Amino acid sequence: MGSRNRETFQELYVEIQGLIDFVEVNRTGFRKALKKHDKVSFKFRRLAATFADRCLEAQKQLVELYAVVCCHNNLLLAQLELKAQLRSQLKLERTTVWKDMVEKERKENAATVDDSGAESKPWYRSSLFMIALSCVVFAVLLSVPIFEERAKQNCLALLGFASMLWCTEALPLYVTSMLVPLLAVVLRVMVDDSGKHPVRKSAPDAADAIFKAMFSQATCTIMLLLGGFAIASAFTKHFIAKRVAVWVLGKVSAKPHAVLIANMFVATFASMWITNVAAPVLCFSVLDPILRTLPSGHSFGKALVLGIALASNLGGMTSPISSPQNIFAIQEMGRDGEPPSWLAWFAVALPVACVGNFACWGFLLLAYRPGRTLKEVRRMPFSSDPFTWKQIYVVVISLGTVGLWCANTALSKFTGQMGIVAIVPMVAFFGFGLLSKDDFNNQLWNVVMLAMGGSALGEAVKSSGLLSSIAHSIEDVVAGMGVWAVFAIFCALVLVATTFISHTVGAMVILPIVSAVGAQMEPHPRLLVMGAALMCSGAMGLPVSGFPNMTAYAKEDPTGNPWLSTIDFFKVGVPCSLATYGLIVTVGYGIMKFVLGW
Repeated sequence: MGSRNRETFQELYVEIQGLIDFVEVNRTGFRKALKKHDKVSFKFRRLAATFADRCLEAQKQLVELYAVVCCHNNLLLAQLELKAQLRSQLKLERTTVWKDMVEKERKENAATVDDSGAESKPWYRSSLFMIALSCVVFAVLLSVPIFEERAKQNCLALLGFASMLWCTEALPLYVTSMLVPLLAVVLRVMVDDSGKHPVRKSAPDAADAIFKAMFSQATCTIMLLLGGFAIASAFTKHFIAKRVAVWVLGKVSAKPHAVLIANMFVATFASMWITNVAAPVLCFSVLDPILRTLPSGHSFGKALVLGIALASNLGGMTSPISSPQNIFAIQEMGRDGEPPSWLAWFAVALPVACVGNFACWGFLLLAYRPGRTLKEVRRMPFSSDPFTWKQIYVVVISLGTVGLWCANTALSKFTGQMGIVAIVPMVAFFGFGLLSKDDFNNQLWNVVMLAMGGSALGEAVKSSGLLSSIAHSIEDVVAGMGVWAVFAIFCALVLVATTFISHTVGAMVILPIVSAVGAQMEPHPRLLVMGAALMCSGAMGLPVSGFPNMTAYAKEDPTGNPWLSTIDFFKVGVPCSLATYGLIVTVGYGIMKFVLGW
């Protein structure tokens, strides 16, 4: 007997028991309703008196049939299995209702979980010690002369200080992001290179430049985030995400490892067409119904949330429109000839992304071992209710937005940027009552601040010339080396740099240098440029390494506890980044060199 048929019996048993409970709880009102029915329907005159008895009889017959079909005619075993299923369902419903109540309370009253009674951390892991250590590192980097230019020296100190705070979580990540523009201006790391000799910008000019990076250059990405948040909120509020989650779970095995890999490939496929900024937000909304069935901090919940982030990062390399760095790479490759076709891009990126997904899946299973604590992911009952007009409206607007995102290259002369398209769902949902003011206030504004802080740090590193100096030093080192050695070294540089700064900013600074080096070694530098672009998406070792990681880090359970911490990214994200690096310098390089002939 198949497990799916067994589950069907169990679901039917639970449904009948729910009907019996409903009759018992509402006996008086139910009796009056059926009594009225008896008065107008002579055919079912005895329905009121026999309805509960018939339900009990149907349930008894179901147990007997289950014993014959699934338990080798063992009636006692059948009763035990079905009652165990009933208790599990009851526990699930109570937990879900409780989490919903806590989440509603938190949203209305800004309630938080009281962790005053939690076990205190040792002194060397306390926030004060980590802040003090970060300040010591900051002071050392400011004092020890590494660069002749003061702007580069100060920027290196800023980068080290921010990285330490982000890595240790001594301060909330978004608070560290707020410190970046402050320190960038005070330390005067911004440089004006418009004249013959670069000069450090004054504080007012530096403030203008840093705020321009935060509120102007990053606006498109932030609008993409907000548009994705609006679609995700509408999917959750109107129970569309739950329907999608039930459908996805119905198509794969209920084993945790199968559910994990299925959701990861969904995230990668979605990132291919709607960018890896918007895709993880939508995927997390689909995961919510599954996460609500898990206890806080459950290993499978951690694996799911981190798996979506890693898969979305890999999805950022799969198509020319899946991330901004891919667009920059195509522009660089098209300067001296025809840019690669979509088919050529797919030929390189898809094998790397697909194999990378399996590698990340393996690391997640090794790190969290979800099968030891959860044998099967509970299948949620499929709703047979028809779609309401609100749900249809949300789906139509969402699909229309996704379609416009996919066709943005052709429509750019009308829309300008993808961020403009992201305004469509915001107006459609907030303007016509599908989402409320409270929904707007409850958006993940901490993720927005993280994005803005990352853009500010990227602008500081770019303006000071720090990253350019490092890249040019690498350029001098690789002079005379073979193509593969240069390819591997530049990919390693990109991996390290884009782990700490925005993938997009890293691509903007490094890709022109990579292109210049490639032009001296090959008839066309596209091999080195595309490898570097793919590596930008493969850097995922920190919560600030790309927008999918930022979104995953901000994901909380209904009680307000985050699913992930920085150590989770270190434990899984770093080895996944190294595995992706290995795939790019082997599989990716081989396809570009020997299959495409670059």
